[in-house]
Amino acid sequence: MDEQREDLVETLLKSNGPITLSLPAFRGVTRRIVLLSLVVFLVFWVLGIFLPDLAFLLGRFTALEPRLAAHGMIWMLVTYPFSPLQTNMVSEAFALLSLWFFGSTLEDEHGGRWLGEYFVLSAAGGALLATLLSYAMASRMVALDPSQRTSGLWPAVLALLLAFARFHGNETLRIYFVIPIKAKFLAALYLLGYLVIALVGGDKFGAMTALCVALSGYGYLLFAPRRGVGFVGSERWFSLRNAYYRAKRKQAAKKFAVYMKKQGKETNIDTSGRYVDPNGVPRDPDDKRWMN
Repeated sequence: MDEQREDLVETLLKSNGPITLSLPAFRGVTRRIVLLSLVVFLVFWVLGIFLPDLAFLLGRFTALEPRLAAHGMIWMLVTYPFSPLQTNMVSEAFALLSLWFFGSTLEDEHGGRWLGEYFVLSAAGGALLATLLSYAMASRMVALDPSQRTSGLWPAVLALLLAFARFHGNETLRIYFVIPIKAKFLAALYLLGYLVIALVGGDKFGAMTALCVALSGYGYLLFAPRRGVGFVGSERWFSLRNAYYRAKRKQAAKKFAVYMKKQGKETNIDTSGRYVDPNGVPRDPDDKRWMN
């Protein structure tokens, strides 16, 4: 009887797949983003209690408002995810937990530089696209007027979830550790839920911003290099810098050869500007006397 009971318990506890909805390590770029968002939220919360006018003023100039962004306040393109002007504590908590889970997983796979670059470019690119669309559609929809304002971490979190779904689309996750769902369906559910809440609440510009951020993130996933734009840019920069120094070395070698020729001595210089021993003795890489 006891054996049958143990078999029954084991059968009930047996899972069809791995339970992956567990919080990963709290480190790296993900930790910095989470802590920055949490600190800013707490600062705004305290200011909202003691200095509500100051909190509103700071929130207005850090949230995304196309009219102000188009008139020089371009920092709004990157500050609005951290501005809690239109965010409550429950929404912020769920956004931070989602950021922690999906961000850490992506950072473990692609590195902190890639994650930070994806987060910033998705948020900023989506904000820029939403700003342009608000001006283009203002005459047709008053709710998308450039004077509208949006803020919050959720659009960037949705972009991270989109990236997770692209790399792990068929991986099974568990909502509340119970309900199994594939990552690609979870991403669609998150995005649809956010859009419904935003539209029901009358925040049409916020809904459009979320779609623009998701589109910007998807474009990054499709067209950006595998190791990130920053990595490729740094590689090209160092390549150009090295080419410049090689050209300078060749120029200096030619001047040195002319100088030695005036002194009645022949000097052999290879095509890269390096000195070649006239006796054909190969260069010893461990000899520190070699300067080139």
